[in-house]
Amino acid sequence: QVQLVESGGGLVQAGGSLRLSCAASRRTFSTAVMGWFRQAPRKEREFVAAISWSGGTTYYAESVKGRFTISRDIPKNTVYLQMNYLKPEDTAVYYCAAGPLGGTYYRTLHYDYWGQGTQVTVSS
Repeated sequence: QVQLVESGGGLVQAGGSLRLSCAASRRTFSTAVMGWFRQAPRKEREFVAAISWSGGTTYYAESVKGRFTISRDIPKNTVYLQMNYLKPEDTAVYYCAAGPLGGTYYRTLHYDYWGQGTQVTVSS
């Protein structure tokens, strides 16, 4: 089992920044990719960004490219999501997830482990 704990959410004005953290209890072959997803009220959970532990390859949703940056700290088993130029439409619960390598990193079904989520609210 792998536990994921997110932190760093909060309330911010439009144009502001937040950094989310996701600490993993351990890294395994089945958790080679770490992803961030978000879910707004009455909407489906959607892909935001992903990163591989090995090599640090990154992937982003079009809606956050140029504004969000995903990174990882291997010794700390922690993944970060730096969110800049936040918009009201970024308001959602943000979830961290861990899964294996593969081409379906943008799908929720790709991931076996999920954190509890952290609320991000962007006011206009």
